[in-house]
Amino acid sequence: MSYGEVQLLKIFRSYHPYAFTAIFCWSLAYVFTRLALGHFSPLSLGFLRCLFASVVLGAVGFRTGMKLPRREDLKYFAAAGAAGFFIYLTAFNKGIVTVNSATSSIIISSAPVLTALLAVIFQGERVGKLQWAAIAVEFGGILILSLMKGAFTVNRGILWLLLAALVLGIYNLLQKGLTGRYSGLQTATYSIMAGAVMLAVFLPRSFRELVTASPSQLFNLGMLSVFSSAIAYVAWSKAFEKTRDTASVSNYMFLVPLISSLLGFLIAGEKPDVATLLGGAVILSGLALFTIGKRRENGYLSR
Repeated sequence: MSYGEVQLLKIFRSYHPYAFTAIFCWSLAYVFTRLALGHFSPLSLGFLRCLFASVVLGAVGFRTGMKLPRREDLKYFAAAGAAGFFIYLTAFNKGIVTVNSATSSIIISSAPVLTALLAVIFQGERVGKLQWAAIAVEFGGILILSLMKGAFTVNRGILWLLLAALVLGIYNLLQKGLTGRYSGLQTATYSIMAGAVMLAVFLPRSFRELVTASPSQLFNLGMLSVFSSAIAYVAWSKAFEKTRDTASVSNYMFLVPLISSLLGFLIAGEKPDVATLLGGAVILSGLALFTIGKRRENGYLSR
């Protein structure tokens, strides 16, 4: 086997493909959420998305003989359900009503910075100087996107999205802790189920909206439930399971604005502009720098 094939095999066995899969599926959420909100209310959409994702993952778990969580860990799954689903989906769906797909993804992309800071403070993780520089470069790409799009006009939608970014950072830390004891499938399934139970307070309205939804709106809901919830969150948990530090996985979230802008163009006709292309290039360069920094921290390039 050649050196190139060995390196490629290492990549596919690492957290990278799982993190990218999650980010791609989450990028779809910015487009399909805006489409689904043409019929569903924000809170109903959050509940239905979690409910159907729970059904899908529950069926997979049953077929694979997935074990139940230990009693002492129930509080952590409840916290993950609250942060990653009850609060996050409520804030995200309320925020995206008045903010377009590209700008929404830009604001949510502050989550990796918050995650890295929380990991240093609460988990004692070490983030090297080159990695902090990479995060600064990536966030610089976010600022380019924001400033050129005028996204710093403060309104209620942006405040909701900032709250979503904060609780997503907390969710990332909880996922990293849980994947040390459970598989990615278990961690994602029980976290989503906990979120669905909390969001069930919106069941009556959700049912009324579900039975009157058109086939196209049911398709939008299905995409959000299967791809942006079930697949995305399992892949995200699996990525945390594959690596020792939280920042390396959460750093992939900086790709969301670029991917969601491209998907917005392909699916919803939202044309990517110069800000998206320029900011995206800066974000990608920062991601490459972060990878180099991680390798140096691990001693791969320390010679």
